[in-house]
Amino acid sequence: MTVRIRVAVETPQHTGLGAPLSYESERELAPGTLVHVPLGRREVTGVVWPGEPEDAADVVLKPVSRVLSALPPLPRAWCELVEFTAAYYQRGVGEVALSVLPPELRKLDDEQVANRIAKLHRKWPQPDPQAARPQTPPLSPEQSAALDRLAQLNSDSAPTALLHGVTGSGKTEVYLRAAEQALAAGKQALVLVPEINLTPQLEARFAERFVGRSIVSLHSGLTPAQRLRNWLAAHLGLADLVLGTRLAVFASMPRLGLIVVDEEHDPSYKQQEGARYSARDLAVYRGKREGAPVLLGSATPSLETWHRANEGRYVRLSLSSRIGGGALPRVRLVDMNLLPKTRGVTTAMAPPLVAAIQERIARGEQSLVFLNRRGYAPVLHCGDCAWKSGCPHCSAWRVFHKLDRTLRCHHCGFTERVPRACPECGNLDIAPIGRGTERLEEQLAGMLQTPDGSAARIARIDADSTRLKGTLEAQLGAVHAGDVDVLVGTQMVTKGHDFRRITLVAAVNPDSSLFSSDFRAPERLFALLMQAAGRAGRDAAQAERSEMWVQTWYPTHPLYAALRRHDFEAFAQSQAKEREMAGLPPYAHLAMLRADAKTVEAARGFLQAAAEVASELPGADAVMVYPPVPLHVARVADVERMQMLVESSSRVALQRFLSLWMPTLHELRLQRKAPEQRVLRWAVDVDPLSI
Repeated sequence: MTVRIRVAVETPQHTGLGAPLSYESERELAPGTLVHVPLGRREVTGVVWPGEPEDAADVVLKPVSRVLSALPPLPRAWCELVEFTAAYYQRGVGEVALSVLPPELRKLDDEQVANRIAKLHRKWPQPDPQAARPQTPPLSPEQSAALDRLAQLNSDSAPTALLHGVTGSGKTEVYLRAAEQALAAGKQALVLVPEINLTPQLEARFAERFVGRSIVSLHSGLTPAQRLRNWLAAHLGLADLVLGTRLAVFASMPRLGLIVVDEEHDPSYKQQEGARYSARDLAVYRGKREGAPVLLGSATPSLETWHRANEGRYVRLSLSSRIGGGALPRVRLVDMNLLPKTRGVTTAMAPPLVAAIQERIARGEQSLVFLNRRGYAPVLHCGDCAWKSGCPHCSAWRVFHKLDRTLRCHHCGFTERVPRACPECGNLDIAPIGRGTERLEEQLAGMLQTPDGSAARIARIDADSTRLKGTLEAQLGAVHAGDVDVLVGTQMVTKGHDFRRITLVAAVNPDSSLFSSDFRAPERLFALLMQAAGRAGRDAAQAERSEMWVQTWYPTHPLYAALRRHDFEAFAQSQAKEREMAGLPPYAHLAMLRADAKTVEAARGFLQAAAEVASELPGADAVMVYPPVPLHVARVADVERMQMLVESSSRVALQRFLSLWMPTLHELRLQRKAPEQRVLRWAVDVDPLSI
């Protein structure tokens, strides 16, 4: 006798089939069981889904091909997390479920899975209760108070707490102690970090503290075999601690007892392709659903999180002082308007700043110079005919990389050798405009030296210099060992790193975000500068002479006034007032419909047609649909990109509207078959981070 079951499979988006499909099975299968089923002419991996299949007695269902019975079923709580993600972010259940599972699982049959699990059990280190525990540092009064409050909340129904602590205040120690309490209760702990390059560093901290405990990491930098091994360890309950990036929020953990989201404000927690989920928001949902406390940590919380804490929906825990009583770095603003100009061009580094860095080198201290632009220069320019190194496939400039003499587009990857002369007029004198980290490194090397007259040791950390495996770890090791005098880098070096010898941080060109059309740009800039400032003076003995220098053309801007006082609350309050007056998050809820096409007319036409359909839907009066506009970089890889904003004062009304709108969008794309009307792809982004 056969039974009907629901199976979540990854279906093509154009089909509009987002719900689990019905199949026939020779036996009952527990929800969460992995299976192989036919889909069209292919055989695909699926997950048996909770719920009753549709009653369609006259329909002949396809049978399940194979069952991965060796793998214990995924927990029901995991299925509920995936289902919520798919519904909220308007994606298919199967698409979300299969995208967050290790890809290697799709390639294995039941026997191979059984062998992997058996091998994992054989080689997995057993917990050693007799292992020597490292000596833990004493807690500050604020850390003790935060942990006591968190322990009290554990008895409540899945609380969410915001740990608001200045840089260097010991937030990581609070994470460690909270995880210690969870493990002592026989639970597992999940710790999320925003960047891959922070995962090994945090993993080392946890491994040092939790001797004899099993710790695994989950992030996109792992090989497929490593990712499957670590995922299985978490799913089988062998791993006590799981550390990872946003993908790890979906780790299957049967004994989940704590979720930590470090640097919760970081934009990296928002997925930008496929199902555009926010790992931070899903962590909060998962904690409530599974009864696990959630700890959100940041020195500069997102305004959404700050607003919820002010409303009392989150508990606020404060760490207002640095460990050891060290002072926060003094912020000094350099007014670029007062600097002398040579042939109309202002020097890259203010002489007082160069002198301050030179002074640090003489004292054997380190400096960090931050410029959030890689490459040598943003553009090459011909002074005779005004030619610039634009990308032929994108509405963006190709960046000049001097080291390999290339012009490289950072959007589509198109790369060419630097021309010997201007392609338009043949002028041999083409010159770089602006500067990136590569050029800044070169300029600093020509200006700085050690007391004995030798060249200063300068290192650069950005996406170009750390492309090869192991280079990032090697460069960070050199900084920690004191083998570097000046570290030049992008935002990769401004967050999470505990550089004990750095006493000066300089932000070279931060003004570009002050007047951006994106309403979140000031918030991101303030957080980035606060995080960068936090790299200085982390050693209490050097804190009194630590400084942050900011080169700016707008020294009287309110953002810099709040930065000088390290006053996040004042900045957040001013931003909240502006957003409330403008009807922006957290006082409103947004979704973005984006369309890509070969022509601007096709993309705009699709969005305008979608707006017309939207106006006829029930509940359309509860949302505002704005006219289509191009993205900041409108063309990428010869594809035109347009977007249309949808706004509502009610999250429920917005979700109800989107659920009715999505099926019409699938139909609309199928109707527009003419070449001049066709869109290549479209997607809805709920709670978009960039506008």
